[in-house]
Amino acid sequence: MALPRARARGWVKAAAAAQRRRPAEDAGGPASPAPGSPRAALYVHWPYCEKRCSYCSFNKYIPRGVDEAALRRCLVTEAQTLLRLSGVRRVESVFFGGGTPSLASPHTVAAVLEAVAQTTHLPADSEVTLEANPTSASGSRLAAFGAAGVNRLSIGLQSLDDTELQLLGRTHSASDALQTLAEAQRLFPGRVSVDLMLGLPAQQVGPWLRQLWELLHCCDDHVSLYQLSLERGTTLFTQVQQGALPAPDPELAAEMYQEGRAILREAGFRQYEVSNFARNGALSTHNWTYWQCGQYLGVGPGAHGRFIPQGAGGHTREARIQTLEPDNWMKEVMLFGHGTRRRMPLSELELLEEVLAMGLRTDVGITHQHWQQFEPQLTLWDLFGASKEVKDLQEQGLLLLDHRGLRCSWEGLAVLDSLLLSLLSLLQEAWQQRTPSSVPRG
Repeated sequence: MALPRARARGWVKAAAAAQRRRPAEDAGGPASPAPGSPRAALYVHWPYCEKRCSYCSFNKYIPRGVDEAALRRCLVTEAQTLLRLSGVRRVESVFFGGGTPSLASPHTVAAVLEAVAQTTHLPADSEVTLEANPTSASGSRLAAFGAAGVNRLSIGLQSLDDTELQLLGRTHSASDALQTLAEAQRLFPGRVSVDLMLGLPAQQVGPWLRQLWELLHCCDDHVSLYQLSLERGTTLFTQVQQGALPAPDPELAAEMYQEGRAILREAGFRQYEVSNFARNGALSTHNWTYWQCGQYLGVGPGAHGRFIPQGAGGHTREARIQTLEPDNWMKEVMLFGHGTRRRMPLSELELLEEVLAMGLRTDVGITHQHWQQFEPQLTLWDLFGASKEVKDLQEQGLLLLDHRGLRCSWEGLAVLDSLLLSLLSLLQEAWQQRTPSSVPRG
C-alpha cells in the first residue's frame, strides 16, 4: 500500500516548516540524539510583535497592555513543568523565537534561563539564541540580552531593498538592518545569523543577487535563505489573489536559490541544510536537534514540542502543541502548570517518516547508525537498496546510498521535496510488508 500523496506532501511541508529554527566542520554536526535521550532542546515562544508583517501566518499578536511580569512567571512555570514531565536531564540549547522576542525584557530571558538551570543541567556553553528585528534591537538592548545569557542572534533582515521591506510590512529600513547587524557582530562575533528572503512578487534575479553580494560583505558566519510562501489569510496572499500584486514566479525563485547557494559556497559557506549555510563551524545546534529528530520542548503560546513523557514506558514520543492565544494559555498554565492543548502520540511509522523527512534536509543525511537508533530491524538498505526509483535517483546524481547512509547530493538538496515523495512512499510500502530483504550491505 503506497503512502498517499497527500500525506507525503504533508510531511514535505512539515519538514520545511520546521525551519523556523557549533561543532567542527569535519564532524558534520552535533552528535545525533537517541530517540529516548535525556537530552533536549528548548524552544520558548514570545507571541508579540510591533505589527504583523504582510506575509506572516505565525502565531503572533499585537500587544495591548501586556503584563510581562505575569507572562514571565508563566513561561518559567511551564518550562519547569515540561522539563519535569519529560525527565530531561540536560538542555543542549535554548531558542527564543516568536513573534519578536527582542521586544521582551532581558529580565524575562534571564528568568527563563535561570529556571532551566535550576530544574535541569544547562551547560555554560549551551547555545542560547534570540530572534531579533532591527527596530527592536539597539546596541544597548542587545548587550543587555547578552548579559541575560543570550550568546547567539538570529536577525530577521529579510531584504536589503527598502521597497521590498515595505511590501513585506517590515518596520525597519535596509540602513536599520545593516546598523543592527554591525552592532550584533560587535557584541556576538561569529554568532550572528541573518535571514534573506527570495521569490517575492515582481522580484528579479539580478537585483536579488546584488543584495546577497552586499550582505556577504558585512554578514557573519551564518545565512538562511527562505523562499516566500504565500499563506492564506495574510495580506500578501490577498493582494496577489486580488491582482494588486503579481504572483511570485517559481522559476525565477528557483534560479535565485540555485545562484544564491552557489555564491555562498564560493564564499566558503557550507550548505548544511536546505535553507541554511554556515562557515567556520557556525551551525545552529538548536535547529540541528530538529533535523536529527532529537527531543525538544516547546514553551509558550502555540509552541510545539516532541518528547517522551515519563511514565510512558520509555517508548512513545508525543507531539505537543501549546494553547495558541496568550491569555488563555496563561490561565491554563496558572491552573495546571502548563498550557498543553494537544498531545498526539506518534506511531513508529510516523516517527520514522519524521526521521526521513527531517534528516534528508541536511547535507549529512541519515547515517546507518542514526537510523538504527529509531528502527533497529529495517535498515536503510532493506528499505531502499533494491528500489529502482532509488537507483534512478542515484544515477541522476541526486541521491546517495552507501556505507555512510542515505543523503542527498548537493544537486539533490535543491529538489528535496520531489525526492521525499518517492522515498516516503517506499518507506510506507516496506513498513506494511515488514520483511527485511537480503540486500548486500556493501
